[in-house]
Amino acid sequence: MHRTVKRALTRFSVLALAFGAVMAGTTAPAGAEGLTLNVDVGQVVRPATQVASGGLYGVGSDSQPSTDMLLPLNPTSFTQPAPGTTHLGNGATEPCCDSLEVGHNITRAGAQQFIRMPDIYPSFPYRWQGWDDWEEKVTTMVNDRLEATGTTNVHGWELWNEPDWTWDDAAGSFHDGWTRTYELVRSLDSVTPIVGPSYAQYDHDRMLSFMTHARDTGTLPDVIVWHELDDMNWDAFDDHVADYRAIEAQLGISPRPIAINEYNSYNQMDIPSVALHWMSVFERHGAREAHRAYWFEAGTFDGLFTLDDQPTASYWLYRWYGAMTGNIVETVPNSWIDGVASYDSSRKIVNVVFGGDWGDNTVNVEGLGDLGSSVDVRILYTPGSGRHTHVPSPTVVSDTTMAVSGGRISVPVADMDAEGAYQLLITPEGGPATSWQQVYEAENATVVNADTFGSGNASNGYYVGRIDNSGDMRSDSFVDFTVNIPEARSYTMTIRYANGTGATSTHGLAYNGGGWSTVSYAPTAGWGQFATTSVTVDLHAGYNVIRLAKGSPYFDGGTGYAEL
Repeated sequence: MHRTVKRALTRFSVLALAFGAVMAGTTAPAGAEGLTLNVDVGQVVRPATQVASGGLYGVGSDSQPSTDMLLPLNPTSFTQPAPGTTHLGNGATEPCCDSLEVGHNITRAGAQQFIRMPDIYPSFPYRWQGWDDWEEKVTTMVNDRLEATGTTNVHGWELWNEPDWTWDDAAGSFHDGWTRTYELVRSLDSVTPIVGPSYAQYDHDRMLSFMTHARDTGTLPDVIVWHELDDMNWDAFDDHVADYRAIEAQLGISPRPIAINEYNSYNQMDIPSVALHWMSVFERHGAREAHRAYWFEAGTFDGLFTLDDQPTASYWLYRWYGAMTGNIVETVPNSWIDGVASYDSSRKIVNVVFGGDWGDNTVNVEGLGDLGSSVDVRILYTPGSGRHTHVPSPTVVSDTTMAVSGGRISVPVADMDAEGAYQLLITPEGGPATSWQQVYEAENATVVNADTFGSGNASNGYYVGRIDNSGDMRSDSFVDFTVNIPEARSYTMTIRYANGTGATSTHGLAYNGGGWSTVSYAPTAGWGQFATTSVTVDLHAGYNVIRLAKGSPYFDGGTGYAEL
């Protein structure tokens, strides 16, 4: 949103008056002790892809935050300003965060980005300078991107931002302006997805009108974007999704991915439990990705780092969330208590992040039969300390062993802080099934220009297919796996794949920005029928990004096709 603080306070003054200090002091929330969050490990919601781990203006440069700092957060995507931006957001004295200048940092961190085109203008709200000026700007920024042949992971042009209050009537109607801009971008770049309409808030009539016009003019966005910025309004998200899906059905439009590329309010941006509520509803109700709002300083991942690049309290919440692997599983909230949970069957780790109320409460977890008759249970805590306070590590609340009865445990959490957030880790007694080795699922990785499918033949129930394109940085097709290993040395990496072509296929293999080698996939019994092949990789200690590619910059391209 990146408007000035004065504008933000004006816009949300009604909400501020209505809710007062809710979630920002001792009045938050009412404090109904005895609440229970229920987690069912056996009920799969979706693959763990860190839907909410994105940010608007979250990356400031090629080194801020550093790639090493970003990797543990497993970021999904960002929205960054246009190439050549002159934008001065939130009192900045110099433009920052140019999408092409930060692109390699984002890619190294395993994320993707939308490019926000109107942020070529210096101020917000934008000052319209006429159609000749705008179309010249659009042409220049698209051509600048096309010339950046080494830059991948740009997965959308955002044609405008918050037109429900920033569009200038001197430009004509927004609908006609959308069509004119869409057609210009498509005449220059027929490949990169177009995203929008990017309304500041969801509104049925406005969305229906826009989608009708876009359908009738052949200018439908590839990804649907709106913003969720009101205080404590996370419970409305499922209604917004249901309403939008009904509009698609009414108009005969095929379902589009949903991206919320600004979420959380000015008043509650740095309260971990509020961010957790947003995480929970985005995972539960079908967002593809969601980005923390830019209310304050750019380049800090919107408050996950201090100005001198130190972790804040909210950082630990997102790091716990970033560690989720395997599948997101069912959580059932109770009043203010909510959470997100994952289960990694390869290491037998249950990871629950939760919070939202005061007092003595409980987390019930069922579906633990595969973890044995007793489990290790660890609870960590991060406070609601704000974006300027360095929190070097979370606090250990408890570390115990519990008996499993009927596949269930009931974990008491005493004296909870409604503003902070908590992590509950459950493993077999003695630790995870393996100390560090695990199955890294393709559907959990960064999937670029390919698709995820469900199959009972696939480990964890999903696989990545249509890894098809090569020869153009906009359509290069690859999967980036972020892996975390204990020491620098050679490792054996086993790849589970399907190849239904009847002949040997190949992908390119590279890691940590190094050179390319080739992986060969012998034919399998058919598509969705999997076999394995093994290769050796030389990795450094800690986080590594491994790419398997049909096409990628500096790689001539693979042969045939394979699913991962």
